[in-house]
Amino acid sequence: MLALMAELAIEARNLVRSFGDNHAVDGVNLTVPKGEIYGFLGPNGAGKSTTVRVLCTLLSPSSGSASVAGYDVEKEAAEVRVRIGVALQEAALDDKQSGREILELQARLFGLSAKDRIERVERSIELADLDDAIDEWVETYSGGMKRRLDLAASLIHDPEILFLDEPTTGLDPVSRVRVWDEVRRLNQKFGVTVFLTTQYLEEADALADRVGIIDQGRIVQEGTPADLKRSVGADVIVVNLTENLEQAAAAAKALPAVDEVTAGPQGLTISTADGAGLVADVAVAFSRQGISPQSLTVRTPSLDDVFLRATGHRLSHEVDE
Repeated sequence: MLALMAELAIEARNLVRSFGDNHAVDGVNLTVPKGEIYGFLGPNGAGKSTTVRVLCTLLSPSSGSASVAGYDVEKEAAEVRVRIGVALQEAALDDKQSGREILELQARLFGLSAKDRIERVERSIELADLDDAIDEWVETYSGGMKRRLDLAASLIHDPEILFLDEPTTGLDPVSRVRVWDEVRRLNQKFGVTVFLTTQYLEEADALADRVGIIDQGRIVQEGTPADLKRSVGADVIVVNLTENLEQAAAAAKALPAVDEVTAGPQGLTISTADGAGLVADVAVAFSRQGISPQSLTVRTPSLDDVFLRATGHRLSHEVDE
C-alpha cells in the first residue's frame, strides 16, 4: 500500500466542497499516477474548477480528503504549494508589469537563488515564446500571449504536478495547438504530471492519458479516451429528431443489431457494431412508425457520445451555447 501511495501524484477520497446547500463537488474519488496527463471533462458548473481549487489548497474540503504529491491538501498545504504549478482560467497577471518582470517576481517568490533565477527566467521566456514582447507591458498582450506567459510562470520552480484549469478557453485555434504541444512536451520530456480541466472534447481526446467525466459534482465515468469510446460501440447512428423521441427510441431498440439507444435533447444516438449495415433498417423502422428524422448520420463514437450516455446530455451542445 505504501508503494502504491508513493506512485500517486493526486488522490481524492469522497471529496466534498459545499457552498451553503450547493454541493459543487459531491463525493469525488480519483487517483492520478505520477507522470500521467489526466483530463477532467465537463461543462461549466460541473465542479471542475472547484475540484482544482481544493487540490491546489485554495479552498478547504467540506468533507473527505485529498493529497497532492503525497501531502494532505488541508493539513500540509505549504508542502503541496511548493510542489505544484497552477494556471487557472483567469491569468493572474499584473497589466502594469512586463512579461520579464512577472517571471522574475515569480522566481523570487519561490526563493530561487540568483543563479537559478537567471536560468529559470531565460528558460521561461523561451517557453512563453513572446519574442520582443517579453519586455512590453502585459496590458498590450493578446489572450494567447497572456496564457503562454501564465503557463511559463507556473513552471518556473520546476513543479512535480501542473494544474491547468481550462487553459485554452477563448484562444484561437493556433494558440490552442501551441498550448497542447507545450503540455505534451512538459509531460514527455520532464515527466510533469498534468491535471487538465476542459470543456473541449477534442482537447481531452488529444492530450489526456485518462479522462474523468464530471457532471453535477460527481465523476460519472472514467477511463482512457479509446476505452471510453469503445464502450459506446464500434459505430453510432446519430438521429437528428426533436419529436416522437420515445416512439423512435422504442422502434430502434426493437431492431436486433442495436446495442443501445440513448436519447438526448436533439435526438437519439444508436450504438451498434455495424452502422453502415443498420442505418437502412433504422430508416425503414422509423418510416413504418410515421417518424421523419431530419437526418441519420453514421460515424465512429466520440467522447461526446460517451458524455451523452453517462449524463443524458451532450457536452458539445452546452459548450456551443
